[in-house]
Amino acid sequence: MREIKLTTKIAVYPIAECSEMEKKLIEAAKEATKKAYAPYSGFKVGAAVLLENGEIIAGNNQENAAYPSGLCAERVTIFFANATYPDQRIEAIAVAAYHNGGFTDDVITPCGGCRQVLLETENRFNRAIKILLYGNESVYKFESAKDLLPFSFGDKMLK
Repeated sequence: MREIKLTTKIAVYPIAECSEMEKKLIEAAKEATKKAYAPYSGFKVGAAVLLENGEIIAGNNQENAAYPSGLCAERVTIFFANATYPDQRIEAIAVAAYHNGGFTDDVITPCGGCRQVLLETENRFNRAIKILLYGNESVYKFESAKDLLPFSFGDKMLK
């Protein structure tokens, strides 16, 4: 037997230390939570992506009474950005969650399906996507989806 040890670099800092663009992207994600359709869980998630042309696209989670039929904020946003601007690379994504009358103190992380979509988008454009996860107490910054999903399924496995 052998062991594999994985490490992930995460920058953790208060919102005050974010760049102006990071703050703008986080604010767009926070604003997107207001439009989320989450009548069942009450857990509203917003996401915003920064495209290479400077455009910011925001989206949110969309629930459904048949739970598997809903969609997470990250995928709604990425799919809309890729459908609307198919030739524009995504530079960064910010994610925020609103629950029980306020933004969550701790960051929330993308689910496995969203991590896979983030990775596919990185592979599609051959460029890492910065990931900003917002919580009232801090912001987590990842340099790539690979940091969230080190063992991933990719196109090379289909060849």
